[in-house]
Amino acid sequence: MAVSTTPTTGGNARPARRPRGEGQWALGHREPLNPNERSKKDDNPLNVRARIENIYAHRGFDSIDPADLRGRFRWWGLYTQRKAGIDGGRTAVLEPEELEDKYFMLRVRVDGGQLSLAQLRVIADISERYARGSADITDRQNIQLHWIRVEDVPAIWKALEDVGLYTTEACGDCPRVVMGSPVAGVSADEVIDPTPAIDEIVERFIGDPAYSNLPRKFKSSISWLADMPYEVNDISFLGVVHPEHGPGFDLWVGGGLSTNPMLAQRLGVWVPMAELADVWEGVVGIFRDYGYRRLRHRARLKFLVNDWGVEKFREVLEKEYLGRALIDGPAPELPEKPIDHIGVHTQADGNRYVGAAPVVGRTSGEQLRKLADVVEAHGSDRVRLTAYQKLLVLDIAPEKVDSLVGGLREIGLESFPSVWRRSTMACTGIEYCKLAIVETKARGQQLVERLEQRIGDLGGEDISIHINGCPNACARTQIADIGLKGQLVMGPEGKQVEGFQIHLGGGLGMAEGQKAGFGRKLRGLKTTADELPEYVERLTRRYLAGRTEGERFADWVVRVEEDELR
Repeated sequence: MAVSTTPTTGGNARPARRPRGEGQWALGHREPLNPNERSKKDDNPLNVRARIENIYAHRGFDSIDPADLRGRFRWWGLYTQRKAGIDGGRTAVLEPEELEDKYFMLRVRVDGGQLSLAQLRVIADISERYARGSADITDRQNIQLHWIRVEDVPAIWKALEDVGLYTTEACGDCPRVVMGSPVAGVSADEVIDPTPAIDEIVERFIGDPAYSNLPRKFKSSISWLADMPYEVNDISFLGVVHPEHGPGFDLWVGGGLSTNPMLAQRLGVWVPMAELADVWEGVVGIFRDYGYRRLRHRARLKFLVNDWGVEKFREVLEKEYLGRALIDGPAPELPEKPIDHIGVHTQADGNRYVGAAPVVGRTSGEQLRKLADVVEAHGSDRVRLTAYQKLLVLDIAPEKVDSLVGGLREIGLESFPSVWRRSTMACTGIEYCKLAIVETKARGQQLVERLEQRIGDLGGEDISIHINGCPNACARTQIADIGLKGQLVMGPEGKQVEGFQIHLGGGLGMAEGQKAGFGRKLRGLKTTADELPEYVERLTRRYLAGRTEGERFADWVVRVEEDELR
């Protein structure tokens, strides 16, 4: 018997429910609000600066309104740091006020990764004066300081701003640091230096209330070279030459990792240099107006792009935000090998730039101060930060390179590091982060030392290791050869201990022939933190013994049986 599918309205039948709104402003969905959205509606987070300067810095930590402390402070680069001695098993159990210490992490945004010596010296001075010497280079070209007291924040802001540095919107639901190539303006392979576009975006939009209330964070990168992780940002521009219109930029949108990783997608458009800022504003406007605000875990741009598809996204961008059509464009050409800039390289002007590696991004105020001295003594005024927790020194005369390399080595920065030091990153971890479950920085340093001693060089091969203290993937775990996601695991004595879930063979399309993907996650593939060095050593030896000629680690991981990976 046929069953009618026509909705009825008589009797006891209920009218069909309207689809639940996702909190998209452009569609009139402004209620109900989750706690984060209520906080932003109650007061624009940028306004908290006045309260920090006029109230909290004078009355101290205990005077801070909780809505400011755990929300709006982030728009000025401030997170409360984790109280010492709280183990990872209590991370998801304790209330925020039980987890947090009365000190802050302060994130200094370094747009384009560009630092002058004056700026570097100020950061070093702040670290030593106010942050117990702490300083970490992040994989988003920021510098993070710890142990900051709210009483000292106004003085820190003044010192930073006197040399053109800011913490404005370094965190929060807003446009974060605009990443850029660390060799912008000096690379012999660069056709267009996009630094002016980065500067224009920062000057026009960062700190603008029109874009300070986004559904979630918004991550950007602009680079002619494929030396940025462009496939994991909300928006990325990558250099490309159009056969008719010449040099410009290819637009990618909707990338992001964390617990629901997605790769950015090409919109298939060619954007000239002069229009980068306007197109960037259009994409951020779409996110603000159409982004999902009802559920926090779906509030990133990647979910909207995934649901809409690139054709609709492009149509809305062109018709509603730009008022004109964009030019179709070709895909960018990728280099033969991935670019990380470590070592000595020739600039377009004949001088050299030198890339050097701390270990897992960990540095200090003392080391940064000594770095400034070494750089100045060799005739340079420019240092750059990379997206891989490394740094570069620009503008070195050829005859001074060897002396600079030696000077960097003396202060703990290696220009010719082992593959392990060169390719290992770690997030902040349980030492300071309230979300973390395990320790990361010290574990990363110990792992690098063990692998250097036991395995040494890989004969030109590269194996990247990314260590994260929780599932949020700040260290980009899913796109590493060996990605380590911190969690509690069962130890040899039957008790829960710090450990890692293991992802293998992930990567991005950073070179010709490489395909981006999140690698292989095997059921039950975990290790305790104490057993991690032994596991990585065992896995590496199996790869070296069983690979075919020219076979990369990621390809080997896909090919072999599961038992080889345990």
